[in-house]
Amino acid sequence: MTAAVFLSIVLIHLAAAISPGPSFVVAVRMAASEGFKVATALALGFGLGAVLWAAAAMLGLAIVFQLVPALFIGMKLLGAAFLFWIAYNMWKHAKDPLAEAQIGTEPRSLLSAVRFGFLTFATNPKPAVFFGAVFVGLVPMDTPLPWRLAILAAVFANETLWYIFVARVFSTSRARNTYMRLKAVVDRTFGGLMALLGLKIALT
Repeated sequence: MTAAVFLSIVLIHLAAAISPGPSFVVAVRMAASEGFKVATALALGFGLGAVLWAAAAMLGLAIVFQLVPALFIGMKLLGAAFLFWIAYNMWKHAKDPLAEAQIGTEPRSLLSAVRFGFLTFATNPKPAVFFGAVFVGLVPMDTPLPWRLAILAAVFANETLWYIFVARVFSTSRARNTYMRLKAVVDRTFGGLMALLGLKIALT
């Protein structure tokens, strides 16, 4: 592998990471509602989830999905169900005040935020297909281990740093105050969007 190929993989993944999806919706809401520190922990979970699927693609999971379509369908339905669950809770608690305003502490532990971010990413099998499609042409089977580890590190950095940036932007006082004023509308809007994304995952 050459440095040019490695850079191509990094830039392709960065473009994919930046494109809006379920992770972006969750990150924006958590940053606005629970602050920068919790949203940063969420970003770490996203990064770990991305590494999971990138490593799985390197091991040939995308090919397994092609050979056993039922497995991919099952994973898609599981991912859609998880997004529907998030959407349901957003709608159910849309009118609830922020927990932080009630008890003066962060409403979610950092470990819980990491776990939630990881589950959000891990229950969507489409990244495995994306990485598989990229790796088939750019990461041959004889790629040395150091290059493979470098790719996984770059994937983690891309995903994590992008969502830390999102966390920084949407955790500002202005964004937070706007969210507190419009919490019911924002949560129901995001909940509806999550449900639509879940439906898209289930049907495509």
